Amino acid sequence: MKTNLSFAPLAQVETELLTILAADTQTTKGPDAKPQPVLLTSDEAVKAAAATVLASGEYKAGPNETLLLHAPAGLKARRLLLVGLGKLAQTTVHGVRNAAGTAVRFTKPRGIRELVFALPASAEVAGAASVRAAVEGAFVGDFDPDTYRSDRKDQSVQSFTVAAPVGVDETQAKAAFAEGVVIGESQNFTRSLVNEPGNVLTPTVFGQRAAAMAREVGLGCEVHSTEKLHELKMGAFWSVSQGSAEPPALIVLRYEPEGVTAGPVLGLVGKGITFDTGGISIKPSENMEKMKYDMAGGAAMIGAMRAIALLKPKVRVIGIVCASENMPDGKAQKPGDVQTAMPIAPDMPGKTIEIINTDAEGRLVLADGLTYARQLGATHLIDAATLTGAIGVALGMINAGVFSNDDETFEKFDAALEISGEKFWRMPLAEEYADLIKSDIADIKNTGGRWGGAITAAEFLRVFAEDTPWIHLDIAGLAWVEDARPYIAKGPSGVGVRSILEWVRSF
Repeated sequence: MKTNLSFAPLAQVETELLTILAADTQTTKGPDAKPQPVLLTSDEAVKAAAATVLASGEYKAGPNETLLLHAPAGLKARRLLLVGLGKLAQTTVHGVRNAAGTAVRFTKPRGIRELVFALPASAEVAGAASVRAAVEGAFVGDFDPDTYRSDRKDQSVQSFTVAAPVGVDETQAKAAFAEGVVIGESQNFTRSLVNEPGNVLTPTVFGQRAAAMAREVGLGCEVHSTEKLHELKMGAFWSVSQGSAEPPALIVLRYEPEGVTAGPVLGLVGKGITFDTGGISIKPSENMEKMKYDMAGGAAMIGAMRAIALLKPKVRVIGIVCASENMPDGKAQKPGDVQTAMPIAPDMPGKTIEIINTDAEGRLVLADGLTYARQLGATHLIDAATLTGAIGVALGMINAGVFSNDDETFEKFDAALEISGEKFWRMPLAEEYADLIKSDIADIKNTGGRWGGAITAAEFLRVFAEDTPWIHLDIAGLAWVEDARPYIAKGPSGVGVRSILEWVRSF
């Protein structure tokens, strides 16, 4: 998709489709209160073109509500599309992002291949932040998961132009636009990885695609396999891999900005289970096909590393993805086995883990990934994983879960959410939960029982973060969009990429 930034008057823009945002200015409540939609533009010609339909009451400017007008009078655009933001007092930059995705998805099945998206002149959402959000939303909206359909028709939007409002700082707008392109493309790169079936995206291929991306953007990259896992004594990671005919991949990405030799080193660790059967504790067959997306946390880290390389924050970053299949082979680990995780130093013992359920495998690969990141010098850690179904039970499909052992580190992430627009909710950690994963035979066990499953999984990971400031993102509920929304297709969401990036930039 070609993207452009325009500062031209809207009435003079020649395009297949001009998109204008609208909001409801009604502030009273009650059964007699009727929506009072207004267009968020200062262009009088555009306002005049939509005046009749706004006065009719048929359009209410609800969130992502659309209305198409053909041959709008007084405009050079062939069509005028209204997209709602909801109540004016509640409009946000994140609403602009979704509206841009809605506009793109509206055009795709209608054969419209170019559109101009006019940013609002409303003070609540005007400015460079909306420029960036609109571009991000356009890329999110343009993605479809129909990669392998034999009758696939390319419905991608060929040209998306952001029309900046009057008065916006051009230098800031251009910088924000460029950022939006990088972030939108990086989120879609993550989505393209998550969308691949398990027979295509094996751990080896996952590593190859990460390495190709690294070469393209200038990241350092190493991809290791079985021999390296044994060399590093990654017993937890290997225990998951040992039941698969496909070898594992330990993907290590490095971002080292020029001139930065001191300060924090951020470790980004992702779960990369390219297919999860559950192992010997095999999953029910219903919905097992979706377990191709059990590597969404690893893909989010790779997408974030792509954006980091292109946006160049002044902080060193190490990205680690532990990629494997979890299969019920005759060599697979069994419930009751005891595994030894990677030691933090060669002369130290690794922590021992009693395997209660082989389907609790993501925390095993992350345990060694977190330890390796610390061994490579990471001073702060963040991991992402489709770790537990329990997080969806706790939070629904609205928020992902975030855990942290350090308030200052979490506050940086919380501030990053204000920019990214992604929804995460902080969950508790406490010794009472940690007690639930104590083992009679080993140091810890890999599940803590039915209750508080997302929390005991996080407590398991905290054992391996130790005192290093650490954040854990459980994205299991949000990594896959079950039902299409106006601004995003059904399928992989790419959740986490924007928030992880902004957390990194906060350093």
